[in-house]
Amino acid sequence: MEAIKKGTTIQSLQIGMGIIESIAKQGKPLKFTDIQDLTQITKSNLYKYLNTFTQLGILYRRKDTGEYVLGSKLIEYGMAAVDQENVIDRISPFLHEINEKSSSTVLFSRWTQNGPMILKDINTNRGFNIGAQIGTLLPIRSATGKVFMAFMDEQIIHDWKANEFKQIPPEKVSQLEDECRFVMEHGIAFAREPLVSSVSSVSFPVFNYKKELLGAVTVAGFSEFIPKNENHELSHYFIQISKEISGCFGYRA
Repeated sequence: MEAIKKGTTIQSLQIGMGIIESIAKQGKPLKFTDIQDLTQITKSNLYKYLNTFTQLGILYRRKDTGEYVLGSKLIEYGMAAVDQENVIDRISPFLHEINEKSSSTVLFSRWTQNGPMILKDINTNRGFNIGAQIGTLLPIRSATGKVFMAFMDEQIIHDWKANEFKQIPPEKVSQLEDECRFVMEHGIAFAREPLVSSVSSVSFPVFNYKKELLGAVTVAGFSEFIPKNENHELSHYFIQISKEISGCFGYRA
């Protein structure tokens, strides 16, 4: 997906949003002097910004203490964003781009109580068997499984991991744990022919603004066309677009 071109911006709006972000990051009511210390904006200008945001409902000033907190208007905006956040719809354009770039099948998987499940696939060659389709639960040894093992909350995946580990030799468990550390460091996972002979995969995470794992994008195809490591040109592309997709959900590294 083509990045939005940088052009002329409104500096005062950028400053205003910087104030809101500074207040939001503190996670507690702030006095005028606290906000000034955080933003280093002159008193007269800061008063104008805070007064404007308060009138718009973006900030709320407590009558008893004079402290500022995020206002109800931001809650309205947040709820509207949640209502519009259909993950599949938002991510689909990226999946099509990845499909064109890689000439391989592209999958998007999310967590279920039984493990990661494929919810969307882009496959221009329907006669090509990758060993998975929509509704398929993917094993921990797959590239997708490794992403969930690396980034999903341990309490959530505990039972799944335990059941998966029972099905593989102990030495493979140790290898998976090593790969998990690699995935956490590099943000990309690889699997050579985990489900079907001659078919390999590479997967990367999608995070939301809370830095929680929303799901995993996986590219699967003939082994000769799928990267084996993070140094491959396609791997660099996957790592970059991973950040771009996560950015659509408010994620910041």
